[in-house]
Amino acid sequence: MQHKAKKFSTRAKAVTSAALLAAVGAGVAGAVSASADTPAAAPAAAPAALKGRTTTTSTHLTIDAATDAARAALDAAEQDGRRVTVAVVDRNGNTVVTLRGDGAGPQSYDSAVKKAFTAVSWNAPTSELAQRLEKAPHLKDIPGTLFLAGGAPVAYNSAPIAGIGVAGAPSGDLDEKFAQAGVDAISNGR
Repeated sequence: MQHKAKKFSTRAKAVTSAALLAAVGAGVAGAVSASADTPAAAPAAAPAALKGRTTTTSTHLTIDAATDAARAALDAAEQDGRRVTVAVVDRNGNTVVTLRGDGAGPQSYDSAVKKAFTAVSWNAPTSELAQRLEKAPHLKDIPGTLFLAGGAPVAYNSAPIAGIGVAGAPSGDLDEKFAQAGVDAISNGR
């Protein structure tokens, strides 16, 4: 079967071309119109300039110093044959480093973090803070704290900047001795 090509008249060609141009023109006009309706982005507001004493700067241990302190505390415990977990927290109580020694009990992780938090919160060894419970028993109700020996604060210019907590030795006194070994390891700076 053979198809014959139909020829369009000049008039049909003109009408078809005009319709095509109108459709394309409408699309372009719509795009221009749509972008014209979009408001220009507002200029960014300048940051507020603070004056006077509205900010403060705090000092924190570097990750290297925190790791050195934790490693020194764990080494001291291992040399004594103890299986412990060591935690170092920053000034805000956020955990920076934890090292769980081989064979440390499952409870030691949480206890070490809480002892470190307690030591930095009050800038005192947790053995001293445990004694304060006799006069203020409600201190133990503060979330995240643990008033057992084993936490030592790290201070810079007398301000607490970190806490080291150790848990897992048979006594809190041993835990605190190991925590203090961590403080001593970084006391001369890094």
